[in-house]
Amino acid sequence: MIIMNKGKILLGLVISLIAIGIIISASLLNKSHLDISAENAQIVISSNKLFEDFQNDETEANTKYLEQIIQVKGTIVDINIDKNKGVIALTSDDELGNVLCHLDSTETHKISLLHKGQSINIKGVCTGFLMDVILVKSVIIN
Repeated sequence: MIIMNKGKILLGLVISLIAIGIIISASLLNKSHLDISAENAQIVISSNKLFEDFQNDETEANTKYLEQIIQVKGTIVDINIDKNKGVIALTSDDELGNVLCHLDSTETHKISLLHKGQSINIKGVCTGFLMDVILVKSVIIN
């Protein structure tokens, strides 16, 4: 009888954990897409300064910039399309690194209007530093 009660308790616990997992998964899947163009930038900075901050102290820069909506002003050094999404590289004072802005899929069509050497403002979410500072879901401000 005690064994039977333990089995029922264990079965109830397993079913409860499965139900909680389903609820959490459903809420994550239904989370609304963040529209960067409609959001205000939390930080406005030049591409040179943003790169410099990460290069000088990556830990402090991560604390300040990671997952923040950042508006970056810089000069275009390269324009590419990777997997049907535009990527714009903005200058830094370091020859080996840039600020890479991965455009939101709704923005890629604007690449044809841009050229190297052009000054531009781009807003996106900072995801960190891997030789370059990375912004995702980026939108072109001007």
